Amino acid sequence: MAIHDSGTCGSLPHDRAHAPPRIAYVITDLDVGGVPLHLRRLAIEMRSRGFEITVVSLATPGPVGNLLRDEGLDVRSCEARNRWDVRVLPRLAAVLRDINPDVVHSFLFHANVATRWAAARIGYPSNRVLCEIQTVEIERPWHLWVGRGRHEACRYTIGNSPSVIEHLHQRAAIPRERLRLIRGGIDTEPLNRAQPVDRSTLGLTSYDKMILWVGRLDPVKGLTYLLDAFAQLDQRPRAHLCLAGDGPLRERLERHANHLALHDRIHWLGPRHDVPGLLKTCDVFAFPSRTEGLPNALLEAMAAACPIVTTDVPGCRDLIRHKDTGLLVPYGDTHALATAIRLLCVDRSREKQWGQRTAHSAAKEWRIDAMFNAYQLTYREIIGSTPFDHGSRSGPSSPTP
Repeated sequence: MAIHDSGTCGSLPHDRAHAPPRIAYVITDLDVGGVPLHLRRLAIEMRSRGFEITVVSLATPGPVGNLLRDEGLDVRSCEARNRWDVRVLPRLAAVLRDINPDVVHSFLFHANVATRWAAARIGYPSNRVLCEIQTVEIERPWHLWVGRGRHEACRYTIGNSPSVIEHLHQRAAIPRERLRLIRGGIDTEPLNRAQPVDRSTLGLTSYDKMILWVGRLDPVKGLTYLLDAFAQLDQRPRAHLCLAGDGPLRERLERHANHLALHDRIHWLGPRHDVPGLLKTCDVFAFPSRTEGLPNALLEAMAAACPIVTTDVPGCRDLIRHKDTGLLVPYGDTHALATAIRLLCVDRSREKQWGQRTAHSAAKEWRIDAMFNAYQLTYREIIGSTPFDHGSRSGPSSPTP
């Protein structure tokens, strides 16, 4: 693959020649969520592998930023008031100039846009910028239009699943040589060590069937359809739906559950620190999302050997093979979702068989060490491809592909 040099290059200064390579991670915010927590794991691991790490949030440090600081990482913030606060652009440019990294790696749409602008503003080489997208975007197509026009302002656009890569190629017209697949991964050890939760603490008896969902209560997660499907289940065996997580949709979902007269069979667990134990306790894991990239909650359910029902959408279908490791149903089809949940509630032999297969798939195909190795190889490829003078950038320039 041809490598295009797009910035000022030269030999490393003597005082940087043997210093640890610097990585600046830039993200839209560090609130609790899948991508910020992924970034936290990645930053901690790359530090242990000898990289010097700085994490930059366009917004305030947030809960995940505070965790990173407690763990000894350098966290900077640009204090954006909202996602359209344009004052963040010169602030980010100043932060990147101060960090002077070997690689800049951004996550999420707004951070990707801001990072490309800031890098160009300070004359930072575009072939040392990585932009990562972790979802198949269907709700905001203009995100893809922006990506279509600016993909050349970074070395690679990284996707975490084959579906994300294909979507970016087909819908954003990003050439395949500008795309890099780094499969998401799961650390199975916490799930292997976890013990089931005492069902009585959840308001369940040992005879009840526990259907579990984990994540952020957000419209894209298809939770209204899950409630509608759950309402179709009969009382034998008696099933309970446990929702672990919080989010902007909670009040609306609670009203909908009351309308369906489900209040005595739905348990709003809120944010939990014992998700591995909940996964080891449940009888069925239901995940009816409209779209995903590579859902970590689904990966964790696989590693915990949960019987799984999920939607046949990008991201989910990357992980579950229909009638081999779980059941796939059309998004929004409440009858199909209810039928699949009922099947797994009553068919114990199939439930156990598929659970074992999903655990094997998570352990072999989606290993977190393989993910970390792929990131490290990408960073080393970029750092080693062209020498870079850390002291030569003195003003704005326009990178070229």
